[in-house]
Amino acid sequence: MTEITKRNVLKLMSAALVAASAFAALPGMAFAAGTITVLNWQGYGTDEAWSIKAFTEKTGIEVVHDYYSSESEMLTKLRTNPGAYDLVVLNAARCAQAIAEDLLQPIDFSKVPNSKTVDNAFLTNPNLSKDGTGYAVPWVWGMTSLAIRDGMPVPDSYAALADPAYKGRVAFDDDAIINVGIGALMTSQDMNDPKDLAAVTEALKSIKPNVKLLWSTEDQWNKSFAAKEFDLSVFWSGGSVRSKRNSKLPVTFVVPKEGAVGWVDGLGIPASAPNPEGALAFANWMIDPTFYVEWATKVGAPASANTAAIDALPADDLSRQVHKAEYLKTMSIMSALPDDRREAFNNIWQEVKAFYAE
Repeated sequence: MTEITKRNVLKLMSAALVAASAFAALPGMAFAAGTITVLNWQGYGTDEAWSIKAFTEKTGIEVVHDYYSSESEMLTKLRTNPGAYDLVVLNAARCAQAIAEDLLQPIDFSKVPNSKTVDNAFLTNPNLSKDGTGYAVPWVWGMTSLAIRDGMPVPDSYAALADPAYKGRVAFDDDAIINVGIGALMTSQDMNDPKDLAAVTEALKSIKPNVKLLWSTEDQWNKSFAAKEFDLSVFWSGGSVRSKRNSKLPVTFVVPKEGAVGWVDGLGIPASAPNPEGALAFANWMIDPTFYVEWATKVGAPASANTAAIDALPADDLSRQVHKAEYLKTMSIMSALPDDRREAFNNIWQEVKAFYAE
């Protein structure tokens, strides 16, 4: 994320369903006419054809998309194309950067009625706001934490990663920011700004006897887990849902006492948006329970920031069971990193990986 990395695993087959009547849950409001242009990762929720069709039939607003392949590209597009976009999907960490550069305008939440049931932990997140004013509608969230093979003792701490009981049976996501964050949590530090980087490095190095695999894609994780190459892993919450539901793998997602490495994506309106009213209407639909249930159960989606949308899922839905509201109280959300700190995190992970390879 961040489960930003997780975007490419959400390019799943879309269900061709949902009629305009799906908008019955939308409160009555005056919709802007015309067209909105959405900037997002391709295949990530906003461009579901069935959803756009229903939205347009109900509101008269046409939705077109432009895509980015990295967060830095997204920011560059916002900087260099004033007036080109009406809505942009941003991770919280990048949202803070966009706000600082005056690339976004404040959100009029009175025109996003579904935001009334968005969890306050997201609405007040400092990465999505400035001086108490929100600059993005919290949209979806997820976590990176631990996954354990069913039937094995459920770990209550990241210290389990170094437990000799898992010698040669641990897998790590090959991601510097995630792993330094976990090392910070292991040493009781702020994962976004750990002061004792030496302690983080040593904590990660202590896991060496247990490390079997450094994985980089969900498909690789699934195949290796199915082959019983490891039992305990750093993994994504959404990935665990898909692995269990779609691949029928015996995996349980665990959030230990130190909390998860969390992320949240928001829907922002560029400062120069030509149709902000239409963008607000679309943002409201993106967090609507009716849209979310279809997206989550028929296609596959991260957790909605809207509590009402999560509650609308079937009681036995795996995503609902994994993304528990209680985790929001202990979860640390990834924040913007200055370049020097990001470089330091990357250097630590390269050093640790070299140590694993010795």
